[in-house]
Amino acid sequence: MATLLLTTLGSAFGGPVGGLLGAIAGQQIDQRLFGPKGRQGPRLADLAVQSSTYGTPVPALFGATRVAGTVIWATDLVETRKKVSNGKGQPKTTVYAYTANFAVLLSARPILRVGRIWADGKLLRGTAGDFKTETEFRLYLGSEDQPPDPLIPAAEGLSEAPAYRGLAYAVFEGFALEAYGNRIPSLSFEVIADEGSVPVGTIVAALSPALEVEGPTRAVGGYPAEGTSVRSILANLAEVVPLRLVRSETGLSLQEQGTPALPVATDDLGASAGGDQRVRQSFDRKTGTSRPSIVALRYHDSNRDYQPGLQRAVRSGGNRVEERLDFPATLSPADARQFAESMASDRAAASERGEVSLPWRRLDILAGQNVEIEGLRGIWRVRERRFERMALHLVLERLPDSVPSRLASPGRVLSEADLPHGPTHIELLDLPPLGDSPPNTPLVAVAAAGVSPGWRRAALLTSTDSGANWSEAGATAPPAILGTAQTVLAEGPATLVDDVSSVEVTLLNTAMALHDSDTAALLAGENSAMLGTEMLQYGKAALIAPGRYRLSQLWRGRRGTEWAIPNHQTGESFVLLDPESLASLSAPPQAGLMAMAIGLEDAVPPMASLPSCGAALTPLAPAHVTRAGLSGSDIVISWVRRSRAGWSWADRVDVPLSEETERYRLTLTPNVGLSREVETATPSWTYTAAEQTADLSAGATSVAIAVRQVGTYAVSRAANLTIMLS
Repeated sequence: MATLLLTTLGSAFGGPVGGLLGAIAGQQIDQRLFGPKGRQGPRLADLAVQSSTYGTPVPALFGATRVAGTVIWATDLVETRKKVSNGKGQPKTTVYAYTANFAVLLSARPILRVGRIWADGKLLRGTAGDFKTETEFRLYLGSEDQPPDPLIPAAEGLSEAPAYRGLAYAVFEGFALEAYGNRIPSLSFEVIADEGSVPVGTIVAALSPALEVEGPTRAVGGYPAEGTSVRSILANLAEVVPLRLVRSETGLSLQEQGTPALPVATDDLGASAGGDQRVRQSFDRKTGTSRPSIVALRYHDSNRDYQPGLQRAVRSGGNRVEERLDFPATLSPADARQFAESMASDRAAASERGEVSLPWRRLDILAGQNVEIEGLRGIWRVRERRFERMALHLVLERLPDSVPSRLASPGRVLSEADLPHGPTHIELLDLPPLGDSPPNTPLVAVAAAGVSPGWRRAALLTSTDSGANWSEAGATAPPAILGTAQTVLAEGPATLVDDVSSVEVTLLNTAMALHDSDTAALLAGENSAMLGTEMLQYGKAALIAPGRYRLSQLWRGRRGTEWAIPNHQTGESFVLLDPESLASLSAPPQAGLMAMAIGLEDAVPPMASLPSCGAALTPLAPAHVTRAGLSGSDIVISWVRRSRAGWSWADRVDVPLSEETERYRLTLTPNVGLSREVETATPSWTYTAAEQTADLSAGATSVAIAVRQVGTYAVSRAANLTIMLS
């Protein structure tokens, strides 16, 4: 390129001698610019790694492209710490969290906006502007009157806070680092400096305003103009887009080589010192064999989140050598293929050379211009020009023919789905005992998810004084599978598989899914869920509409929740009990608790509450309360003890007590008269004849007996029996 440019410059200002000197100088520059070493233009890898090195060139961005940027300012990491409870009687753990404040320089010229942002290759900010990690974000577009970001003078002082006018940069404040190993991740930005495709001529004109661009030039989706000089940037462009300098009426202008050619008639071919006498036909066509037959072009693929793409073009002949070029422009696969085909055609055509001698009257033909010779195929470019003995001698190089458009594939697209975070939905659960060992603190958990599949996590706050004061409680777990009941689940047995009843639930978003389980998986605890206050398991989950399932083959009243079987209603909550999606909370027994979640897009934080906590500490109601037999006129009442421990029943013997002592409280309520309570340390009690006579004398005809186990922390629900008096 430099040979043509400087030959034209030399001819324009110094005549034939100037053209010769320009050609010599241009050849030396070409060796420096286009030789195999010493390249100074940007490569694709240069734009993928964030840096903070002093003196690093900052690209001037055009169109839409993806750049890493340069960190130009940062504070030390900000450390916060808090103590987290590990349960009753256990020491608290100190948890540390870190945030960062920093600024990233994006472009050496103004931009319009920033689209998506990636952190360590994962989507940090979506197309809608939603952030997947907590941070404050401010963007400065590069105007000449933009003020300093307020965070920088607050940390450095007003006199040490530049406004970076004319430069586009972004500021992150309070960037949460937990998801990135407590370090600032490597960021890359989708930057839009100009809407739509950008002609190469527009880029050249912006970089070199004194150079007039004449005629249309090919366009790219985006380009980061980065290099040590304008010459190096133009050289990078000229490797792919053939450009030339020509002299016009207003001076020098830059054109793409596809501009119209000057006609050369057959009668002009061959010239002598006399100028008009035809001496010989001096055109000589030569075909070289050293040209590469394969051109591979690497670019930023607009169809693949600006990831590097590769398109190859193959031409017959040549020496089967592949020429690979980095062109850090944003292109579609089809456009990149077209560029590669044009380059391959250009390499093939450039090997066809010719020399002609023309009369002096054709001195209007300058180096770098195109000519069309009568009787010969194609367009030819003037590579060298000299004027001797009243004859103009030209060295020509054939230009490629037009290349038809071809189909191109970008390859497999591996990109993260850009889903909005959306608002948060939470469920606060007072869980029954879940393991074989009885807990000594309430099992309170928060299940959270979003109405959008893009939801990640939210910060948790809790209150034990009805919302008067709130305390930080960490973050939610990964998204749980949540939903609501659309039908009423009928009553069913807690001791047999309920093959009759079913319930339909609609999940919070359609990305959530439920699946079937066999008996072995159910025995291992799979498909456990809370439906309202009943814990159940389901063997079948039939998808009947997007996000809506019918659950059947039910195991009811799991872990002592059979008391909730009659209490179902439409609209009650459904929570799949996956330990990985539950965040545990600390709460004292019998205390009320409120929880609030604050997500990235929660304008009104959702809240949930429990009137009291401690389902896991509550003994199970006794089973099989019966009128066991008679002892004279006495009535013996007996029952079977149940335990919060030993749910798997692996040893097939009586399960352990799981309470400090064995005690039971019986409440006797005659249908006439006052109720009374008695306690016993064994799973039986005798209703004596004297007590029966006293109740009959008071007018009672029946007595309702409620049996409860008295545990270490709470009293169980009642098991009931009614005795008729006679």
